Amino acid sequence: MSEAHVSFGAFIRERRGERGLTLLDVAAALEISVPYLSRIERDRERAPRDELIERLARALDIPEDEAFAAARRLPPDLQSRASEVFALYRRASR
Repeated sequence: MSEAHVSFGAFIRERRGERGLTLLDVAAALEISVPYLSRIERDRERAPRDELIERLARALDIPEDEAFAAARRLPPDLQSRASEVFALYRRASR
């Protein structure tokens, strides 16, 4: 399955597993509940707020841009420049 089709929850679960971390490890590092993280990983919750995506990226040692892409969301520093980002993307993908 290509990365573009992996849900945010599956993306987080895969990265956590690759690093040998348990749900408890990551939930404790993020100061969130294990059930909440489990619901995120099983796609029973929407991708969390931006701040938690940033913290997840740090806890899993993955680039923030990769985590936001998995959530199908622009990183906060690019949100105010969305039209410019889209225009650049469209030019580059021609």
